[in-house]
Amino acid sequence: MTSLHLIARPPFNFYSVVTSHGWIQLAPFRFDENSKTLFYTDHLLNGRIVGYQISETPKGVKVKTDSLNKIEQNEVKEKISWMLGLDQDFSSFYKVARKEPKLRKSEKLARGRVLRSPTFFEDVVKTILTTNTLWAATKRMNLNLIASFGDPLHVTLSKVEGSRAFPLPDRIAASTDKALREAVRVGYRAPALYELAVRVVSKEFDIESFKTSTLPTLELRKELMKIKGVGPYAAANLLMILGRHDFIPIDSWALKVVSNEWYRGKPVTPKQVEKRFEKWGEYKGLAYWFWDWDLKYNGG
Repeated sequence: MTSLHLIARPPFNFYSVVTSHGWIQLAPFRFDENSKTLFYTDHLLNGRIVGYQISETPKGVKVKTDSLNKIEQNEVKEKISWMLGLDQDFSSFYKVARKEPKLRKSEKLARGRVLRSPTFFEDVVKTILTTNTLWAATKRMNLNLIASFGDPLHVTLSKVEGSRAFPLPDRIAASTDKALREAVRVGYRAPALYELAVRVVSKEFDIESFKTSTLPTLELRKELMKIKGVGPYAAANLLMILGRHDFIPIDSWALKVVSNEWYRGKPVTPKQVEKRFEKWGEYKGLAYWFWDWDLKYNGG
């Protein structure tokens, strides 16, 4: 067993990161509310499948995993740091958020970080699985994808024994869009997922380079939208994951909460959602994501 300790830039709240959005409900992520422990099954670069147990420490997080050599340990540290945004700085956002009652908890709860997958490929695939469907269907498609193409974890920590890692691009590329449609039941998304995997495997497309891109956000958004299956909502979601907060991922949920918050439950348009957060500029996505929504509106 290997135990790693990683330091986070303060303020840091592990629970705020883990519960920042629905990724925590999508395998290979699992979260134990009682112990406040995050579990994840990962595929290392050398082919090993390992399980992580991640919990908070006073200065960051502790990661328990299988016995690793130094090279593997460095890989895991880099991945966990990315997944939890340990190096991210939200001080400028907190400064403006203090003036807004609906965002005043942001600094106290260290909100701003968004849970991410170790690879951007996984985040893109999962985002495509959220488009034009119910959340229950997204979870089902994700589980089917992992069951069909994910490599299994054999000997590891008891809490995650028997689970599988998220599929590597080559496993999906070696299949067909027909198999994705029929076995995984991803519907119209099948060609997009297959094409993405093929482009990544052929090295035509360096999807992981998005993590370190220095392109202006507008240009980065254009590049993201060149990916088949990625429209305005998906691009905004992926920009949030990349730490760019200029756009709002507007879906049915966004339309609902904005309607309840400001329009007494009446139907609203994406433009109205944008208008409500326009003043937040480069922090629009953060303001929307961590807004203290009034979810109890009953139409009265």
